[in-house]
Parts: sequence; C-alpha cells; structure tokens
Amino acid sequence: MIRIKNKFHELKQKKQKAFGVFLTAGYPSLEYSKEIFKKILDAKVDFIEIGLPFSDPMADGPLIQHSSQIAIQQNIAIPECFKIVEEIRKINADIPIILMGYYNPIHYFGNSNFIKKAVSSGVDGLIIVDLPMEEDDEFYNLSYENDLPLIRLVTPTTDEARLKKILKNARGFIYYVAITGITGTKSALVSDVKNKIKVIKNITNLPVISGFGIKNAMDAKKMSLISDGVVIGSSLVEKIDAVYKKKSGLTEIFKFLKSFK
Repeated sequence: MIRIKNKFHELKQKKQKAFGVFLTAGYPSLEYSKEIFKKILDAKVDFIEIGLPFSDPMADGPLIQHSSQIAIQQNIAIPECFKIVEEIRKINADIPIILMGYYNPIHYFGNSNFIKKAVSSGVDGLIIVDLPMEEDDEFYNLSYENDLPLIRLVTPTTDEARLKKILKNARGFIYYVAITGITGTKSALVSDVKNKIKVIKNITNLPVISGFGIKNAMDAKKMSLISDGVVIGSSLVEKIDAVYKKKSGLTEIFKFLKSFK
C-alpha cells in the first residue's frame, strides 16, 4: 500500500498525472510477457496492473478476452502471476503493482493463501471485477488486515447513494470505468466522465484513475485533464498483436508506451 501512496504523492508534487498499464500475465507467451513488463518499466510507467487469466472475463472485450484465452492455453495461472510480480520486484522495488481479475480463480486458490502470497510477492493492491461490495466482507477484511488495498471500481451507472457506500472503505485509489460496456470497444468521452469524477472527488480524497475506453495518446491526454491519471489495456494488446512476430516488436511497444507517457 505504501508504494501506491508514495507514487501518487510524488506525482502530485510534480504536478503530473499517473499512467498505468494493464497486461494479462503470460500473454502472448510467458517469456515475451516478462520482456514486455521490462519495457513497461523502461518506459517509466507509473503503475502496473497484471491481469489474472480467466476463462470468462465478462467485463472485457474481444482483445483482452483473447489475451486471457492464450494465457490459459499455456497453463498460466495464479502461481505464474506471482512469479512475474517477483521478477519485476527484482528489477524495481518501488513501482506499484496491482493484480486485476475475477474472483473464481482466487476463491479456488484460497482467500487467505492468495492474500498472503500476494503480499510476500510484492503486490500493492487488488482489483476484483466481479466481487460486489455486498459480498466481499470476508475478502475485504483479510486484505485490510494484511494492508493490501481492495481497489474499488465505480461505473457511469453507479448512483450517488451507492457511490457513498463504495467510497466509505475505499483504499489505494478509485478506478473509474469510463464507459458503459466492455473494454476495448469504444473511446471514453470527456463530457460523460467529467461530472461523474467531480461527484467522486466531492466524497473522497483518494486519487481517481480513468480506465476502459482509453484507446490512444490523445484519449489519455483528455482524460488526464479531468482525473488523476489513466490506465490502458486493450490498446496495448492490440499493439502486441501487431508486432509480436517482428524482431523489432519490443522496441515498437516501448515507443508506443512512451507516446502515452
């Protein structure tokens, strides 16, 4: 948790916004994904979200669904995700690392085992897309006891009454889902997001990060004007698809990330 606090404090002092990157662990292969994470570090990204592969990622569009399917076909599961975190930690001790995924694999792994392993591996926060606030008491309490923030999602359809309940025990930062729908299908509109983020910021002092619908550097720039930062995912997967087999692929991925940064 301290890494998340430190990063946002540092960015605030510099009057900068956060740039986060999501990538499914083990996509397009375990070794190549490790190389991409190194390029992410080289590009001075502010935080990393590592996706836990899952067979039914209901909030994700075709690109991230495909990346999850490819990872599963290569037998990438939670233990491999932790190994990736541990390898990143050997290179960089400070960058916040968040695991993002769905609850079924975590439940199968065991809540307590998962949280303890996450902490020992160097994870700083968790985003569980399909674990609603009304049903997460056991998991939330375990994560709180271990100082591992369960980062809350807020959507365009979240009304103010529910928003206040969500934000009451929120920690780390708030992930604002900037579109109604799945990832990678349409660009987020500043006009739709601006007022909602104002409402969120009237209730909490936590940073608000916009995700979903950030397709290019211009989208990122516009969204960073009204939020504390952005995170991209589908656009990176699309870029990887385009350059994976090229010898210069990793260089192109680096340049792509720097264009956002």
